[in-house]
Amino acid sequence: MQRTSINDLVAKAKSEIEELSVEEVKGEMSEGTVTLVDIRDFRERLLEGTIPGAVSAPRGMIEWWFDPDSPYHKEEFTFDSRYVLFCSLGWRSALATSALKDLGFKNVAHLKQGFKGWINANETVEKVTSGGKWFNNHDDVKSSLEISKD
Repeated sequence: MQRTSINDLVAKAKSEIEELSVEEVKGEMSEGTVTLVDIRDFRERLLEGTIPGAVSAPRGMIEWWFDPDSPYHKEEFTFDSRYVLFCSLGWRSALATSALKDLGFKNVAHLKQGFKGWINANETVEKVTSGGKWFNNHDDVKSSLEISKD
């Protein structure tokens, strides 16, 4: 059997989903008809911030939180809402958007350029001040990433 690379998986996902530019996402935000979903790890959010108003749903929990058949389903995620997912570069969000389509979500897209594209377009970034129960601030995250030489 031929191996499928991550590049193949991302390319396939991108060919089957709706990809939005920064300007298109801003347009949907101004209409107030979209929920932005930041799928990055909470440490990324705490270190870099997020798009204003975005909700956090880490990549590892997307299917679990969105699927109403899951024991971890969050009621705020419904089939009739519009969702735009984003990660750092648009790779994880492409895979996550594809997974949501497989679960039956029809009105879902992702930010093609990712959060880095948002920053490169000089758009507003909202500071994230807590990492939930794991980290209380930026310094907690930085120290957790340091490698101990003991």
